[in-house]
Amino acid sequence: MPIFPFHTWQPDAYEQSPTAVTMVLSGIMVKMGLYAVIRWLLPIFPLAVVKFDNIVILLSITGMIYAGLIATQQDDLKRLVAYSSIAHIGLMNAALFATKQVGVDGVMIQLFNHGINIIGLWIVIELLEKQLGIRKISQLSGIAQKAPALTIMLVVIAFANIGLPLTNAFIGEFMMFSGLFQYSKWYAAIAGISIILAAVYTLNMIQKVFYGETNMATASVKDISLNEKVVLAVIVVLIFLGGVYPQPMLNLGKESVTAIVTKFGS
Repeated sequence: MPIFPFHTWQPDAYEQSPTAVTMVLSGIMVKMGLYAVIRWLLPIFPLAVVKFDNIVILLSITGMIYAGLIATQQDDLKRLVAYSSIAHIGLMNAALFATKQVGVDGVMIQLFNHGINIIGLWIVIELLEKQLGIRKISQLSGIAQKAPALTIMLVVIAFANIGLPLTNAFIGEFMMFSGLFQYSKWYAAIAGISIILAAVYTLNMIQKVFYGETNMATASVKDISLNEKVVLAVIVVLIFLGGVYPQPMLNLGKESVTAIVTKFGS
């Protein structure tokens, strides 16, 4: 898991890998550490979790704030999404070590939803890079004028990445923050700063890349094809479906979560 200070591999790996590989890394492989915490660490080492929970949660929250601040300064779209992912993984890990029922339930939902949202972002970045050959935020502008369908899809996916209500990430983040709040109000309050930072770097990226006037690099941009629209539309539908009706995802891991948190008296 890219938890501070063991996070430094992720931005470089995401930036240098082909986008297809990055999708697998961020959508699936990075979740394996969290899965190991759920299936192995919490059930097998409950006393160690209780002893070191404050340290792990503090490191996770530190990583959330640190990654959010670094993301606001990124000029590369891949690195921005990479630091955004570090912040999301940090929240999930903090909620797991808080060992509250609502928080662990939220992690189970977010493991799936984060994969959907971040893969959607990677698809948009890949489509832009394939057309323009660049992914520097400072070199992009006004794409909404040339590619309105792509812009609409990206805005929905980006709002889900922030955790806007009615999107799939909202319910998971709300539950994780609730679990963290039950553990410590101060930890929850500090971690909440990451929500503001996420809005800052995400909306800033949308404004600079997709709005404003076109430049020499973006004047020739074409809107996405029908196949690409279908793929992104499926992701958008899953985003709204998960935000409006998350109960099936809650039911999937209910028995496992109940067995885990019972060990901690939650």
